[in-house]
Amino acid sequence: MKKILGVIGSPRKKGNTHVLVSQILSGAESQGFVQDQVFLNDLHIEECIGCHACWKIGSCVKQDDMNILYQKILESQVIVFGTPVYWYGPTALMKGFIDRFVYYNCPQNRPKIKGKCAVIVIPFEEQDMKAVNPVIDFFETSLNYLEMNIVGKIIVPGVTLRGEVKNKPEHLEKAYHLGKSLK
Repeated sequence: MKKILGVIGSPRKKGNTHVLVSQILSGAESQGFVQDQVFLNDLHIEECIGCHACWKIGSCVKQDDMNILYQKILESQVIVFGTPVYWYGPTALMKGFIDRFVYYNCPQNRPKIKGKCAVIVIPFEEQDMKAVNPVIDFFETSLNYLEMNIVGKIIVPGVTLRGEVKNKPEHLEKAYHLGKSLK
């Protein structure tokens, strides 16, 4: 059974990030994937303290919802990372989530993430595509370092209001087809 996990790093449900990630998940579901989506804002994820206990004992010392997400990530072949641009970076929710990927940076845990497929979804307010570059760089550098395969990106400029991306059917269609193309 193929699984896809959508991770929504926006605090707004039914917002642009949520809408786009949902389109990808729907497209993947049409091809036999079992979908799951999580809203980071609904979870309790503590910050990484850089103790590297995960390297020594194989698990994180933090007893929070990230332990549930580690299991969901392990079970998924594809992970969709969705965040709007906040001050030329990902949201604090997404950054905190990615910070906890230090868990995958040790020899015993690296095989759990290596080779997994990743999709990046980034809606943002500005029209200038330069505004999204730091977020793209953040994901590309982090995910490539972990040897994940970035198989697609949905980048949508000029959306601010909750769900405004629904007025851009070409982006919704692109997101759906990206999900449908996943293997």
